[in-house]
Amino acid sequence: MPDELTSLAEQLRRVNHFKSLPLADVIQIVAAGQVRRFARGATLFAEGDPCAGMHVLLSGQVDLCKTGPEGQVSILNTLQPVIMFNEVAVLDGGPNPVSAVAVEDSLIWQVRCERFQVLLDRYPQIARGLLGVLARRNRHMLSHYSDLSFRSVTARVAKRILTLSQEGAQPVRRAEYSVVKLAAQVVTTPEAVSRALRQLAEKKVLAVNRQTILVLDKSRLQELAQIDI
Repeated sequence: MPDELTSLAEQLRRVNHFKSLPLADVIQIVAAGQVRRFARGATLFAEGDPCAGMHVLLSGQVDLCKTGPEGQVSILNTLQPVIMFNEVAVLDGGPNPVSAVAVEDSLIWQVRCERFQVLLDRYPQIARGLLGVLARRNRHMLSHYSDLSFRSVTARVAKRILTLSQEGAQPVRRAEYSVVKLAAQVVTTPEAVSRALRQLAEKKVLAVNRQTILVLDKSRLQELAQIDI
């Protein structure tokens, strides 16, 4: 158990808020929570449920989602290790503002809201670090809102393909990013995404088949995504 706690503490120290803490302190923080494994497709916590506590993604991948009034799901962010999340609910004690779903088998460190409040009092540098997290989340949400307000579906799809392909350097594997998932990421219907992909393929900007989406003309795709070059 001591070796396991030390190993987890070393992983947790990859989160910026914990880097300045001595390893012994981080081990105490790890001991205040628990490590859980979630299989691909499992829901870590649901939007609107009582606060599920603070989470840190140690390995795997997690989608943060919102559900619309008609049941449509939007993916607000896809998290990669190592990152802390569900900070809003922990700070205000309210319900979870989003749902979290494991995209692949994931390892999560979780601590209950009440225990995390104690940790914040004991280690104020964690609270200061959360301010940076909240600022980045806010900027991400403003960017997301701007896309929905000012970009067409085709522009949003083009922008998303640019991101997923690392600016055209890598093919996008459709096994990982189905039309349904792309639709959830750009907040539209699968049918609209299919039309946008077909239009971009007809313009010779993308090469689209059942396995991959390949960027053929990065400059044109940036133009259609309404991105300043």
